[in-house]
Amino acid sequence: MDGLLPGAELIRQGVEDLSAGTVSISSLLVSIGASRLRSAGFEIPSVIENANHKLYQLLANEFGNDAHSRYNGLVRRLISYEQALECVR
Repeated sequence: MDGLLPGAELIRQGVEDLSAGTVSISSLLVSIGASRLRSAGFEIPSVIENANHKLYQLLANEFGNDAHSRYNGLVRRLISYEQALECVR
């Protein structure tokens, strides 16, 4: 069911990346939302410390001046996913 929710692909990939020890946009995003995702029943492996800062740095390195809007968009997708998940559970 959660595969139909907005942002599900990011969350799924983030959990996989965390399990593999990979630092990625998705794994950093899941680290940011880990507490709320765990409350919703997700098994989240160890999170990446300072994920907010690291996500912004990763985006800045890749997208330069567009990092701020991309960061905000990703965080909005995470929040949207969490809210939708809470509604269906």
